[in-house]
Amino acid sequence: MTVRIGVVTFPGSLDDRDAQRAVRIAGAEPVALWHGSHDLEGVDALVLPGGFSYGDYLRAGSIAALSPIMAEVKDAAAKGLPVLGICNGFQMLVESHLLPGGLIRNSHQHFIRRDQKLTVENSDTAWTNEFRRGQEIVIPLKNADGGYIADEQTLDRIEGEGLVAFRYAGVNPNGSLRDIAGITNEAGNVVGLMPHPEHATEAGFGPDTSAAMRSGIDGIGFFASAIAAVARVAA
Repeated sequence: MTVRIGVVTFPGSLDDRDAQRAVRIAGAEPVALWHGSHDLEGVDALVLPGGFSYGDYLRAGSIAALSPIMAEVKDAAAKGLPVLGICNGFQMLVESHLLPGGLIRNSHQHFIRRDQKLTVENSDTAWTNEFRRGQEIVIPLKNADGGYIADEQTLDRIEGEGLVAFRYAGVNPNGSLRDIAGITNEAGNVVGLMPHPEHATEAGFGPDTSAAMRSGIDGIGFFASAIAAVARVAA
């Protein structure tokens, strides 16, 4: 069985081709989807990629969250389809209320780009099952509106229910509350994070490691996790 993972392109998407490449490197078939369509083409999992959909007007991800395909995404997510939102895709997920909280301008008011250390807080989701809880990984980060916020009651709830998927380690790059870098829904099929795993899937093009420059491929674990999750359901 070849797992088919859709990648939705919105006006202003920048990392859709990178996400498709990451899917292919992981061993799945990437399927290009268009924001104006209502057809998910029977994919087994779905990626909402990074970029600046609709120029980030109003709020980052807020207009894209109203795109025609998002109605299908919400229905499919409710039925258990694995959905990963990366950066702008994460912003779409919170704007669509598929994940709690919100994302605002970085606390230092500047765009930031860095190879970011993350701690895996939840390894039981469709997109994290190839990691270990407590594992430290390095994933490229690039955003201007990456500050995760929620009210104290919501923060306490997602902490108490184990819905924090990733936490920033070493440094908090954008002022996210409680160092939250990514979260999951209760069912574990929807995950959103600000760093870009699709940029750490091929040696020679990823973050630096102690072994060699640009050799980091921690991002492959996200896509391998989705493939494994789909295979388990199919079995």
